[in-house]
Amino acid sequence: MTTPPPVPPDTDAAAFMTALRDLKVWSGLSYRQLERRAARAGHVLPHSTVATMLGRDRLPREELVALFVAACGMRADEAQVWLDARVSIAYGRPAEAAPTTKRGGRSWRPHQVLAGAAVALTTVLLAGVAGVGVLTDEVEVVQPPTSLLVPRS
Repeated sequence: MTTPPPVPPDTDAAAFMTALRDLKVWSGLSYRQLERRAARAGHVLPHSTVATMLGRDRLPREELVALFVAACGMRADEAQVWLDARVSIAYGRPAEAAPTTKRGGRSWRPHQVLAGAAVALTTVLLAGVAGVGVLTDEVEVVQPPTSLLVPRS
């Protein structure tokens, strides 16, 4: 009989990270094996990123949690439990109550909206800077007059 996978707590980030470490141990996979498993599924999950993530007590990004738990062998419904616990910790309330915004028929969480706005603002700023020529190579080089001749006395 195999042991069941660890259950993610939704209490705090440190407990969640301890459970993620336990999940890696439960999977029996090395960091490189997790990387290869993710690659076979068409995803990028560098072993160094996983090692760094598990070495901290901070909450990782949702995408990283999703890739990691899938690489550890969690089914979609089991992975969703981990994501819901992460959202609950991040927002301090159950995942169902996490704020969302409807745009284009899709629900967006606040951090997704902010990330999109940041990308849009950066694009506009770079376009404006390029438009006024700040980032171009059109620089006028002025050389001061110099003389190699020394006047004779």
